[in-house]
Amino acid sequence: MTKIASGKRRYLALFFPWLPAERLCRTAPRLPDAPLVFAEKRRGALCIADVDPAARGAGLTPGRPLADARARVPDLIVVPHDPAADHDWLDRLALGCNRYTPLVALDAPGGLILDIAGAAHLFGGEAGLIADAEMRLSRLGMTVRPALGPTADAARALARYQTRPAPDEAQAIRRLPVAALELGAEATTALVRAGLKTIGDLASRPMAAIAARFGAGAATALRRILGDAPSPLDPRIAPPPIAVDRRFAEPLGSSAHAAKVLAELADEAIAMLGERGKGGRHFRATFFRSDGLARSIAVETGQATRDTRLVMRLFAERMDGLADPLDPGFGFDMIRLAVPRLEALGAHQLKLEGGAVRASDQGAAIDALVDRLTTRLGRERVRTLRAADTHIPEQAQLALPAIDAPTPSPWPTPEPGEPPLRPFHLFDPPQPIEVIAEVPDGPPHQFRWRQRAHAVRRYEGPERIAAEWWRRRDNAGLTRDYYRVEDVQGRRYWLFRHGLYDEKADPRWYIHGLFA
Repeated sequence: MTKIASGKRRYLALFFPWLPAERLCRTAPRLPDAPLVFAEKRRGALCIADVDPAARGAGLTPGRPLADARARVPDLIVVPHDPAADHDWLDRLALGCNRYTPLVALDAPGGLILDIAGAAHLFGGEAGLIADAEMRLSRLGMTVRPALGPTADAARALARYQTRPAPDEAQAIRRLPVAALELGAEATTALVRAGLKTIGDLASRPMAAIAARFGAGAATALRRILGDAPSPLDPRIAPPPIAVDRRFAEPLGSSAHAAKVLAELADEAIAMLGERGKGGRHFRATFFRSDGLARSIAVETGQATRDTRLVMRLFAERMDGLADPLDPGFGFDMIRLAVPRLEALGAHQLKLEGGAVRASDQGAAIDALVDRLTTRLGRERVRTLRAADTHIPEQAQLALPAIDAPTPSPWPTPEPGEPPLRPFHLFDPPQPIEVIAEVPDGPPHQFRWRQRAHAVRRYEGPERIAAEWWRRRDNAGLTRDYYRVEDVQGRRYWLFRHGLYDEKADPRWYIHGLFA
């Protein structure tokens, strides 16, 4: 979370009062011309979660029982409330607003907050920036109420609770109702009953008295909305260390042309990386459409790089593999390339006869393959095994995304000529077996697995593995006695008895793995 001192920033809050209804109009088939409400179940009964302007005009409000609403408006259209879809749409709007500033925070439900300090001059001032945002959002069919403020909390309150615009922000904040503090229904009612109906009424009282009577939360909320305390902002995407962009007077209508511009931006970003002695591990391209929407495409590399051709090859593979192709719509009017993850990368030594050193070793070839597979298939689908510092067999290795895996540590190797201590294949979970032993705590003489009997010809063990004492609980804390056994047909298995006889009256046997 980024904390910014009050009085040194400028914030723009965008509030979308009809976001669910306007989002539905873009994604759902055309609905009949009738009041629309969104319903959800609360305490076993269907209630109104949100409404459209027509329903609000008919006197319907969120929280009202749906049965009462149907009685009042017989032709009411009822749609299930979908907070996830609303959040996704708000997230898309936030990505589009990154054209104004990299510091854009989601303000659910139905709002965004932008830190526009140092960015307004690019649009002819704050009024120009707001006009541009309103124009693009109106193209998307969105109704927006903007408000500026010295703190994020002040801008948010003005956008949501201001009844009429005022030229003086300070006076507008003081005229806000105490509900703008959002302290909850009970606290708000207590303030109103005490005669404190506006922020100005509350601000005229000593802060210590407010905290003593209404709680420290009321005093803190008041100080933040007045700008006397820092107002935290949690950006949707953290500002990257390196970002370059290109704006166009005439939108680009071709994805191929946009790819050429992206290559030029990659050259600029790589040059900036070289000046810093860094390499990039994560590259994110954002294509801003003229209608206000945006699309982000990201690629990653296993090692830090300053190779423009590698980066563009990964972007090309990612774009070719998109299930939803990059659509310019009415054209891209801005393209940005960010490098959010940097690592130290020294300069490359040149050959004596000229030309750059070529990465031909096996490690570099594997890294390049991992980069391409991760780009095509996704970071969670390409994994590598890494040793873990534990003696519990099934926890001795971790499957991590290959693109993020740390430098591999050497695996333990058996003595020359000796059989491996651990099987190549482990069952997860271990499979129960029935065992006949010569003595209760002795080695297995015969076992039955998958309805087949196996006579043991040779065995080695036991190898005793105790549980991690700091995690002991129930059966997870039992000791295991492992045996490497070979049956009369030459097949080798890894068996263990789960628990000693002084830990459990009848320990069970399991097969944990197979030797090659």
